[in-house]
Amino acid sequence: MEGIMTHNTCYSDDWKFINWGKLQKNLFRLQRRIFKAIREEDTAKAKRLQKLLLSSYAARMLAIRQVTQLNKGKKTAGIDGKKSLTFKERFQLEETLKQHTKDWIHQGLREIPIPKKDGSKRLLKVPTIADRSWQCLVKYALEPAHEAKFHARSYGFRTGRGTHDAQRQLFNNLNSGVNGIKKRVLELDIEKCFDRINHKSILDRVISPEYIQRGLHRCLKAGINPQFPEQGTPQGGVVSPLLANIALNGIENIGQSVRYADDMIFILKPGESADKLLTKIEEFLAKRGMNVSQKKTKVTATTDGFDFLGWHFYVQRNNGKFKSIPSMENFKNFYDKVKNIINSSNYGAETKVSKLAPVIRGWRNYHKYCKMDGSRFSLWGIAHKAFKVFLKQESINRYQAEKMIKTAFPNVGYSENRFVNVKGDKSPFDGDINYWSKRNSVLYDGATAKTLKKQNHSCGYCRLNFINDEKVELHHIDGNHDNWDNKNLLAIHRSCHQYLHMGKSES
Repeated sequence: MEGIMTHNTCYSDDWKFINWGKLQKNLFRLQRRIFKAIREEDTAKAKRLQKLLLSSYAARMLAIRQVTQLNKGKKTAGIDGKKSLTFKERFQLEETLKQHTKDWIHQGLREIPIPKKDGSKRLLKVPTIADRSWQCLVKYALEPAHEAKFHARSYGFRTGRGTHDAQRQLFNNLNSGVNGIKKRVLELDIEKCFDRINHKSILDRVISPEYIQRGLHRCLKAGINPQFPEQGTPQGGVVSPLLANIALNGIENIGQSVRYADDMIFILKPGESADKLLTKIEEFLAKRGMNVSQKKTKVTATTDGFDFLGWHFYVQRNNGKFKSIPSMENFKNFYDKVKNIINSSNYGAETKVSKLAPVIRGWRNYHKYCKMDGSRFSLWGIAHKAFKVFLKQESINRYQAEKMIKTAFPNVGYSENRFVNVKGDKSPFDGDINYWSKRNSVLYDGATAKTLKKQNHSCGYCRLNFINDEKVELHHIDGNHDNWDNKNLLAIHRSCHQYLHMGKSES
């Protein structure tokens, strides 16, 4: 037993002491060059650089780390039943990728039914960890090439962009200064988008070496529906959102629009024909094997309001001011989740507090650029209910219960319509490190924001700038999470945080 433990510890130490910062620099340098080559319309050079990246040790190791440590679904098993890899297996996978990147054969996909709002189910099709690693490696090569071509008003599943950019873009197009009160919106719903995208329409548009196109073809075939053998990109694949973006890129040019993956809003000026616009959209989608959902696609007056990305948008009839608030569905789902935690009999007040705080903070942060001064969104009612539950279930006094409520329901300031959009067609791959590190730092507030500023927007562990979408976390230097002194805090990458604590738990 001792020999086995020493052997495993050896691999653990090998993994822990890899210079991840150096690997990240090497990968980013290649990605930046790919991006630049496409911007200069030198596709041949871009493909040569993609081949360098795909044969790079740095890219292989970072892909494995991303899939096994950082991605949300890292513990989800594929068809082989593997939920995680040992450190030894990670190194073995790197060798396998090195030998077979050009002729990678995908295994089948594990199907997980996910309930939908209408009572039906969609199938999440999950590749194995090894297949996800190959997809991640390919994504590293494809992403900078296509980021150089993606439309500025496409915000979903793109590094450096997010839902708040889409929210702000709607404000820019519907506020009182641009006469939003007289406009209408076409709420577009694409029927089973991920299931219907034509494989050929994707592969014809992908910028990559031929062997990667063949690999992607095998990847797409691994998740097919027998009824539609030439269609569909599996939801659950690492590269699937990027492939969907590649297929849909350009639909934004049909009219004034805001797109987040397959969710789209088209803005109609007074007198503009919705039927003509919809015809052009249908023609665009038909070439890619997709259809408009007639049931869910509709034209709505801005004064009647519409839901998009968890928000309800509307223009006030009396003064033409643009407003956004949490949608009823979003608020209900959030409220039910909070209520279930409070009413649970499985754990005590302290555990409830630890579970409530991130849920509350996350919801309030998501809606921080909305109008949040309504009583419904103050959460006073449910906080008071939690207070009474804590008093009733636990032998604690009112002072302790009040202190717990403050921790469980953290305040997050809001600033209606104050989010600053990403500039035009900017991309993290353009090399403007100063712009992107400062922009990403703005996404944080409180102690994290102060620490980021003190560190000049770079990681306190690996010293790299925060230029990608990896989450920033605060590390307590002395290990005491009650010590919030500025000198005791380091703002670091989530992955760096894991390495600092690797001795305490498996990453």
